[in-house]
Amino acid sequence: MQPPYDTAADQPVTLDRRDGPYGEVVLRRRGAADRADAVFEIIANGCFLMDTSDGRSERLLVRAALGALPADRPTPALLIGGLGVGFSLAEAADEPRWGRIAVVEREEAVIDWHRDGPLAAVSARALADPRTDVVRADLVGHLRAPDGPVYDALCLDIDNGPDWTVTEDNTGLYSSDGLAACAARLTPGGVLAVWSARPSAAFEESLRNAGFTSVRTEEITVARGVPDVVHIGIRGA
Repeated sequence: MQPPYDTAADQPVTLDRRDGPYGEVVLRRRGAADRADAVFEIIANGCFLMDTSDGRSERLLVRAALGALPADRPTPALLIGGLGVGFSLAEAADEPRWGRIAVVEREEAVIDWHRDGPLAAVSARALADPRTDVVRADLVGHLRAPDGPVYDALCLDIDNGPDWTVTEDNTGLYSSDGLAACAARLTPGGVLAVWSARPSAAFEESLRNAGFTSVRTEEITVARGVPDVVHIGIRGA
């Protein structure tokens, strides 16, 4: 995915760089530190993943999942796959209807940037919310762990989506086995919402083949390039 702005206009400043089991992750800032419009970027293995310039699609991910749930669930449990820059978590914490909110993030650096770094500006209030639990784990492994908790909604923002993954291991999440693991962690009628940097008709078909119903895609127009999307499916009874 490309940044949604002219990267030549504001040269980035590297704030932190970590090497881990999944490769290199970098936090960069564009704009002066004292500017309210400074933008923070996460780069993984040299590829731009996300930034703080526009969180509409990440927030839509959570809103769409809640909107697709039956109205008779007053305090649904939510799992967010990927902490990212924190917009999805912030959206969830702003909604009093959510009961339990778990966030699974495998990169220790990303968690640190939220707890003690500049991304706390997005997520501090959400991380302090007593409903929030941050789990440091690989999402695929977490979903496949035996006897794990079930949720009413899974909101996945992993890599760039099903058609383009920076980390090869993430492709398993969008496979038939990965979708089966998602379904196993959902209550009947629960919602799977998946963020993607571009629409994927093939992934819609994969959701149907995995037994999800009411499959649909919501788009968010971006400043440059193809729209961000949220793919949504409902687990059958």
